Amino acid sequence: MNRRIKLLLIVFIAIVSAIAFFGYGFYKKLYLPNVTAKEETDNFLLIPTGSSFEELTEQLEQKNILKDIYSFKWAAEQADYPANIKAGRYRIRNGMSNKALIRLLKSGQQEPVKVVFNNIRLKEQLAGIISRQIEADSISIIGLLNDSKYLETLGYNPNNIVSLFIPNTYEFYWNTSATGFVERMQKEHQKFWNERRQTLLRRTGLTITEVSILASIVEQETKKTDEKPVVAGVYLNRLRKDWNLEADPTLIFATRDFSAKRVLNIHKEVDSPYNTYRNPGLPPGPICIPSIASLDAVLNYKEHQYMFFCAKDDFSGYHSFARTYQEHLVNARKFQNELNRRKIRA
Repeated sequence: MNRRIKLLLIVFIAIVSAIAFFGYGFYKKLYLPNVTAKEETDNFLLIPTGSSFEELTEQLEQKNILKDIYSFKWAAEQADYPANIKAGRYRIRNGMSNKALIRLLKSGQQEPVKVVFNNIRLKEQLAGIISRQIEADSISIIGLLNDSKYLETLGYNPNNIVSLFIPNTYEFYWNTSATGFVERMQKEHQKFWNERRQTLLRRTGLTITEVSILASIVEQETKKTDEKPVVAGVYLNRLRKDWNLEADPTLIFATRDFSAKRVLNIHKEVDSPYNTYRNPGLPPGPICIPSIASLDAVLNYKEHQYMFFCAKDDFSGYHSFARTYQEHLVNARKFQNELNRRKIRA
């Protein structure tokens, strides 16, 4: 082999080696595992709306999700990802390559969150609970729930807007805005009020919002599902006879003293539209977000002659019902005596 051939062979080997070296480097940056999602909390990457590529990489570094942040940056540049950041909640898996991670983030294929809310008394409480589950913060949510002009377009006002919300579990994309949340709840509200419930609604003589208001009172009066239709029947009897509802839970709501265990005469004097001892008819809005059980209890209220009820003195959570005030006084004294015996003052 002459000298020239040897030289060409050496050059060829050098070129092949260089190609292999740089090719492997290219392959390594794109295809070898780079994600180290070890902890359960690391399995999801939250990218806020409006995030820049710099903010994203800073988050990745802080959470120590990548073995090599520089190879990720290089791969992202090659895929034009910095100009295509999509907000959302993404499930990342241990061992993912840069290419797989970038493909996921660039696609916008989010992992939805299950949004749950129940046992809500105030819309401020609702805003706080929802803001911990989606991107929208509590300030933007409560601002919307107090925006009279916006709520008017939906057919509500700041007093009765909570009747829009039906407690349940819903799937949302994490980067949902306050407006997006309310609009979705409006659609779920329409689904809930199907033809069957609309038929039952006509039987009550109430509007949908009025059913929610009455259901919220029933919700706070009894936790016993089997008793809810009976309690609803009492209040409907009072409404139809133009009696004041005289519902103790509305006084608790008016005073915001949710720790009170006993309603006193002083509570009955509070100056509030939610004082159903002083004001006729239903209060201006729900005193909580009623459960589906309470809503259906109003729609399926039990017809009877009862006009009064009070808690049973055995503290079972059930109530004693009465047709006349005299019968009611007997039941009430039993309960009051037990309150006094147990030294429950307020």
